[in-house]
Amino acid sequence: MGYGLLAAAIAAEVAGTTAMKYSEGFTRLWPSLLTAAGYLLAFGLLAKTLKTLSVGTAYAIWAGSGTALIAVIGMVFMNESADPVKLAGIGLVIAGVVVLNLGGAH
Repeated sequence: MGYGLLAAAIAAEVAGTTAMKYSEGFTRLWPSLLTAAGYLLAFGLLAKTLKTLSVGTAYAIWAGSGTALIAVIGMVFMNESADPVKLAGIGLVIAGVVVLNLGGAH
């Protein structure tokens, strides 16, 4: 159940961050409200996740996955560059999450 809550926390954070892009500096009401709701839900779900998962594992997955997903969303849907350096950076973020989790498994 912990990983399911964590996946939902990641999805809420990604939704909130995506809405923030469209809030235009919090000058548009609905995207601004979606940003706040996304982050409130994300932190609430992350807090529940920490009841069953270690903070290092949960936060590494949450932050790394959210970062990688937002970068991909930016490239696919917001016309941000998808150069090899940026793609390598995403790969390194993912590799870092994997390495942190492998280290925590011992």
